[in-house]
Amino acid sequence: MAKKVVIDQDECIGCETCVELCPEVFALDSDGEKAEVIKEEAVDLECVAESIDTCPVECIMIE
Repeated sequence: MAKKVVIDQDECIGCETCVELCPEVFALDSDGEKAEVIKEEAVDLECVAESIDTCPVECIMIE
């Protein structure tokens, strides 16, 4: 089963760290306020793992 990347939108503060580290998986939403997952089944789990580690509110998960 493929691993799925998820962001808790209620917790996200829109710091853009994940977008900068892993732009093929994350982007800011249409309001530019919070990050969203644009590719749930990430190929580059290394950049996703780095995004998880650096997220200041720990709202990124792999299921």
